[in-house]
Amino acid sequence: VQLQASGGGLVQAGGSLRLSCAASGRVPSMYHMAWFRQAPKKEREFVAAISRSGDSTLYADTVKGRFTISGDNVNDTVYLQMSSLNVEDTAVYYCGARRSAWFDPRMMTRARYIDSWGQGTLVTVSS
Repeated sequence: VQLQASGGGLVQAGGSLRLSCAASGRVPSMYHMAWFRQAPKKEREFVAAISRSGDSTLYADTVKGRFTISGDNVNDTVYLQMSSLNVEDTAVYYCGARRSAWFDPRMMTRARYIDSWGQGTLVTVSS
C-alpha cells in the first residue's frame, strides 16, 4: 500500500490543524492505520491509530483529548484532527499502515511493526 500524507504547516499555539493520509495500491481496506511523529533529535513516537473497521482507536497520552483520528473508507483516507496545539507538538508527522487480522495495541504503537510509511508532513507550532 502507498501512503501520501498532507496538511502540515505553521500554526500558532492553541490552534488547530487537520492532517490527511491517502492510501492507494494493494487493498488499503485491509490495513490498520496510525500516525507517528518525529521531532528533531528524537525517536519516532506513536500518536494515534485506528482499526481498519474504524471501530477502535488508540491515542498517546500526550495527545488524548486534543487529537482525533478518523477514517474514510470510501476514499481510503485517514485524518488526524489536531486541536489545542502546543510547541511540543512540533514534528514531522508520518502516517503508517499495518496489515494484520487483529488490531493489537502492542503492535500499532511501535514503529518497527508498521509495514508501510508515508513521506511525512511537517507541523510547526509557534508560541
